[in-house]
Amino acid sequence: MNWQELAVNSHYETAIAVQQALQSGNFQEADYGIRELIEALSRSERRALRSQLIRLMMHIIKWKSQIERRSRSWVASIYNARREIRDIQKETPSLNKSVISDMWDDCLNAAILDAEGEMNKLSEVSALSWQDIFQEEYKI
Repeated sequence: MNWQELAVNSHYETAIAVQQALQSGNFQEADYGIRELIEALSRSERRALRSQLIRLMMHIIKWKSQIERRSRSWVASIYNARREIRDIQKETPSLNKSVISDMWDDCLNAAILDAEGEMNKLSEVSALSWQDIFQEEYKI
């Protein structure tokens, strides 16, 4: 069985296949399946963290670049993304500050591009600090 392909395509089907391997006594196959499933779930959680971090950075870039367009919805998006990141970290404690630091530059570059697209202008922001992202209070 191609566990890697199965785990990429469906976590549920992988779990069922692992269960069937265990029931038939094929513990080595079940072990391979479990390992691939763990890897696939880890990648999925990392993608979710990355997505929320980009969204958070993008809204803060817009906040800093378009002062005249600040809105309560931007504030809500900032706090919502922070909450989502905290929830991801609670569910997957290995996605800690170090992991975020490792993906920081790539996420910032993606966020700048996304913000420029939404603002239809070049970003005035080229760097964001940990404080900007996770500690600064944003209010209207």
